[in-house]
Amino acid sequence: MVTELTRPAAPVDDPGATGRAETDGGVGARWCDRCGESVADGPHAACAAARALEPPRWCATCRRRMKVQVVPAGWSAVCVEHGERRG
Repeated sequence: MVTELTRPAAPVDDPGATGRAETDGGVGARWCDRCGESVADGPHAACAAARALEPPRWCATCRRRMKVQVVPAGWSAVCVEHGERRG
């Protein structure tokens, strides 16, 4: 049996409030965790509304596509660089 080792996830902000998710060492998210576009491009109101019901698809720190698993009890999303997040 193979076990996957991951680093602890970064602290998570409220994704529904700003459309941004995780932070990395005090530096704010640079990428929208739903569409993968830059948060500096403008508000992501539609992304924030959608994130209230669905898991993140992109890492907000490095813009990598995450491996996402949805189960009845919630979801988990794994970035190969920044670890796992759960919701």
